[in-house]
Amino acid sequence: MKIATLSIAIAIWVTAVFTAAAQEKNEETLQILEQTKEKVTQEEKDALKVEVEAILEQQERNIITVEEAELRKKKAAEKHALNIENRLAIINNKIELLQRNGTDTSLDDDDRLVLSVGWGDRGDSPFVFLGPKNRQRPYDRRTTSDFVLAIGFNNVITEGQSLEDSPYKLAGSRFAELGWAWKTRVFQESNWLRIKYGISFQFNGLKPEDNQYLVDTGSETELQTYPIDLDKSKFRLDNLVVPIHFEFGPSKKIEGENYFRYDTHNQIKVGIGGYAGIKLAARQKLKYEVDGEDIKEKQKGSFNTNNFIYGVSAYLGWRDTALYVKYDLNTIFKDNPVEQRNISLGLRFDMD
Repeated sequence: MKIATLSIAIAIWVTAVFTAAAQEKNEETLQILEQTKEKVTQEEKDALKVEVEAILEQQERNIITVEEAELRKKKAAEKHALNIENRLAIINNKIELLQRNGTDTSLDDDDRLVLSVGWGDRGDSPFVFLGPKNRQRPYDRRTTSDFVLAIGFNNVITEGQSLEDSPYKLAGSRFAELGWAWKTRVFQESNWLRIKYGISFQFNGLKPEDNQYLVDTGSETELQTYPIDLDKSKFRLDNLVVPIHFEFGPSKKIEGENYFRYDTHNQIKVGIGGYAGIKLAARQKLKYEVDGEDIKEKQKGSFNTNNFIYGVSAYLGWRDTALYVKYDLNTIFKDNPVEQRNISLGLRFDMD
């Protein structure tokens, strides 16, 4: 599944969540506004009462005459009656706007937050935005970011042997990578060179052939034959890495009235770089049958594997998809007499 399709699905889901939340918030706001109408009326009545009491006190102290006191009380009553009328009109207008538009449009456009789902500078890249309604488009966006998904085949290259001699199944051993990547244009006036960097989780799986499984003997980790028939034997390394690639390739400059962009979506892209990180876990799964009962055995430990991960990687891409290869320069097992290194080949989805 391509990243564009995934982004659309995420955008629809986010929109649904925000829409439901907005509807609930609107209902709460309507209730508050209705309660405020009663509060406004009572506030003005209380204010009128205080003002009338002050007028009567002045009358009793012969500061003002009875006629002047009556005139002042009349004016105070008219003032607070108009206050109630005007303040209620404002609230009623807000209620009508909220009911009609689903938001309080009496707010200033620069301050109002809106949720919008639209398309990127190319016109075919979906995005979800929550922010000011009249947000200005940045003149130049030198750094972009994207979700990374990679899947494919995984195996090992053993010292002095070819990949065909691998003791692991070629089609059954797989890898996956999930992460987030940023891409920054290197030069101010040119887009021929970009740096792509981020953080990723890598999952490298190996399935031994010939009913074998991995055993840590203390001095090394080796493949041994399991005493009964295995339905499944799988070893997996989980890593957290920071990949960095130099990306080359042509681009098309798009210029708008108040902005410009470099578009590489429909262009060939070549990335060359590497990664470094740490091992998070090593685990082995065995599945077999004993007396008609399915047994699933999960083993988690060091397996004498290296904790520091580093390697080289490259991709050749177009649109959202790229052919992706990565190779660990560190050996899988620390103390084995014969060195083995992980290699992966598959598809990567994150191009823009």
